[in-house]
Amino acid sequence: MSKSASKVMTARTASGIARIRRQVVPALAVVLAASLAGCANRDSITVGSVPDDYRTTHPIVIAEKNQKIDLPVGAGDRGMTGAQRDTLLGFLGGYDRSAAPTLTIAMPAGSANEIAARAAGRDFARVAMAAGVKRDRIVMTSYESAVPEASAPVRVAFVAVRAQTDKCGRWPDDLTETSENKHYADFGCSYQNNLAAQIANPNDLLGPRKQSEIDAERRGRIIDDYRKVPLAIPPVNQEVDY
Repeated sequence: MSKSASKVMTARTASGIARIRRQVVPALAVVLAASLAGCANRDSITVGSVPDDYRTTHPIVIAEKNQKIDLPVGAGDRGMTGAQRDTLLGFLGGYDRSAAPTLTIAMPAGSANEIAARAAGRDFARVAMAAGVKRDRIVMTSYESAVPEASAPVRVAFVAVRAQTDKCGRWPDDLTETSENKHYADFGCSYQNNLAAQIANPNDLLGPRKQSEIDAERRGRIIDDYRKVPLAIPPVNQEVDY
């Protein structure tokens, strides 16, 4: 091979190597920058793994809820007993007379205590009217007993707006599975249920009530009693001990 041909091949090889370097070096720079960026954002995933709290997984909502109670009646009873009366009055304590929902008294049919249950149901209706339930809001009905040989209870129910949350007892996952740093599904459910049960007026969750009128006479009496109390001024010690 002549010297001129070898010089041409050397020049071509050098230009090819330079061209490859121009293509490879930027690609390596991009890969290196991406790997460094991944290392820089490594700790941000830990903060994002903290889950929401129990107030979002078990929220307290205001909705209609069926309030009911089963009052047992013996086959030999002849009307309402004193214990049944006290229990019924306690149940009617949650009845809103201003809303006046329908009060349903369901008596069993085809049970061993059918006759006694009808007599007790009529007494329950009279107690409800005495407690403030309007006569036209009481519905007397019956239901078929599942076991004819047994004594079925008299069911008293009405629909009211209550603060409530979902039912507790969901265990879809193993409690030892904590790799995602999340609380378990039932966490805080019993607390939310107890809090909702203690709310007498669910409208308090929507906003504050209107301020009541000020008792001017009571306020004036308290201010007068405060003025009659002498102000105790502690003595001032002028001596200084070192």
